[in-house]
Amino acid sequence: MRQDQNEKGDSEFVDKLVHINRVAKVVKGGRRFGFAALVVAGDQNGRVGYGHGKAREVPEAIRKATEAAKRNMVRVPLREGRTLHHDVNGHFGAGHVVLRAAPAGTGIIAGGPMRAVFETLGVQDVVTKSIGTSNPYNMVKATFEALKAMSSPRQVAAKRGKKVSEIVGRRSTTAVKETADG
Repeated sequence: MRQDQNEKGDSEFVDKLVHINRVAKVVKGGRRFGFAALVVAGDQNGRVGYGHGKAREVPEAIRKATEAAKRNMVRVPLREGRTLHHDVNGHFGAGHVVLRAAPAGTGIIAGGPMRAVFETLGVQDVVTKSIGTSNPYNMVKATFEALKAMSSPRQVAAKRGKKVSEIVGRRSTTAVKETADG
């Protein structure tokens, strides 16, 4: 519902509400309630960000979190525009995530907060596992730590001063040797 409204207004980005937390402040006359929202936003084409917003009303908290998510975008290199280039681990606090590239047709196999990140990122095939905490904030932050560590063969080749074909070529020849030996 919220995603459709946003797509019409700002077609470049898609946002997903991951978590809302109601917090209470005890004052002399009783309790004052506030809301904290965690939102993930992306362009479904390799850019994604997350944001946290707090306010007295839910819509205002979501708006603040969405703005923060759009400010904190990161670019993630994707293979064929549908999956990750390589397997990677991410760690934040007690949250530990494992992200694995997957063949076409696998789909997004991820739980809750991680699924929102990959849907807004534009990944179609990925297998993930969350180890440790199920706290949505730490899971999202650990996922982003893993995505920041992602590198494409082009980036690796530039860093090593080699051609992309040398980097990718080695990966495919070792796979062929392993299957021939095994």
